[in-house]
Amino acid sequence: MTPNRSPRFVSRLTRDTLALILAGGRGSRLRQLTDWRAKPAVPFGGKFRIIDFPLSNCINSGIRQVAVLTQYKSHSLIRHIQHGWSFLRAELGEFVEVLPAQQRIETSWYEGTANAVLQNLDIIHRHAPEFVLILAGDHVYKMDYGSMLAAHAENGADVTVGCIEVPREEASAFGVMAVDAQWRITEFAEKPEHPQPLPGNPERALASMGIYIFNSRMLFDELARDRHAEASTHDFGRDIIPSLIRRYNVFAFPFRDPQTGAQAYWRDVGTVDSFWQANMELIGVTPELNLYDHDWPIWTYQEQSPPAKFVFDDEGRRGSAVDSMVSGGCIVSGASVKRSLLFSNVRVHSYCTVADSVIFPEVDIGRRSRIRRAVIDRRCVIPPGTRIGFDPEEDARRFHVSPRGIVLVTPEMMGQELHYG
Repeated sequence: MTPNRSPRFVSRLTRDTLALILAGGRGSRLRQLTDWRAKPAVPFGGKFRIIDFPLSNCINSGIRQVAVLTQYKSHSLIRHIQHGWSFLRAELGEFVEVLPAQQRIETSWYEGTANAVLQNLDIIHRHAPEFVLILAGDHVYKMDYGSMLAAHAENGADVTVGCIEVPREEASAFGVMAVDAQWRITEFAEKPEHPQPLPGNPERALASMGIYIFNSRMLFDELARDRHAEASTHDFGRDIIPSLIRRYNVFAFPFRDPQTGAQAYWRDVGTVDSFWQANMELIGVTPELNLYDHDWPIWTYQEQSPPAKFVFDDEGRRGSAVDSMVSGGCIVSGASVKRSLLFSNVRVHSYCTVADSVIFPEVDIGRRSRIRRAVIDRRCVIPPGTRIGFDPEEDARRFHVSPRGIVLVTPEMMGQELHYG
């Protein structure tokens, strides 16, 4: 299997592809971060939202026909897409459109990932794609889908599943597969209790990324069949993919760095701990996920904000940020910020210290507050003198504390009923 083909070959395939981004889930493991927004709408990386990564991958791969399927508390997600992703030219057949759950075929909301696609089948038919690329809207990574499409065509595949290697003890959270020497999938189990190890490596397993390429006609037929299967949960990983293995050509595509051949960066930021860790990785000297890559930019909605500002240079009251990412509109006023990410329009007042923390947009941190190892949700107003991340018992009484000791703070926990996504 050759991972790269000529740009012309890849571009022909991408032009004939419709991408469907499944972005309707809550992501309850992120706790209160998803009380008022869907998981794909959660801010990430100092200025982005999680949905920006699969959307940017599509645009950078040359896939210009994209539909985002939404359901749970989708207002902020829809608003973000409307503001930041309306630059494509419809008259050229390019679009990023939103497909909210609207009971087009059935009288229920989306019930499983396959059912979400089924309920929009009439819209998909009208676009008449040769290939349908199914993506999750809640993972962070950079990937050229053109290479996966090229492998799909070269293999004569009916379905191709993107995959990565994961530690076997973590594999029960994924779809796990076995493959032959040609990367044809021979077994597939969704979230198995005892994941099958890789041959020759009992510590690792081959896990699905939730990325699927289907030949469109076969997909339409299988969704129609699955619709009437009484025992089905109407999920791609649990029902559709396992049922296809012995009837169709189903291949795995290993996600690898095209330069080194090593496994490429991919993160499921589905828990408070993994979300915090993935953000912290970005502030390293040479992070594995390079946001400063001009060849593969991550696109997003750009709010018109002034540059970040650091004021006061007195002993004990010096505005500074070290080993940190600070977005536009922020003012660090006589405060110290270390190893942290500040999203747009954050205010950190005098004599504060912020360390190892992720601060969402429009947070106001009052004077003499001390914050460490925390995630502070949007528009929180932190009263002067507040301490967060120093007393686990006190933090647990007021906030959510993760298994690794990360403190999650939302406006509601502070008595501020904002309900803002």
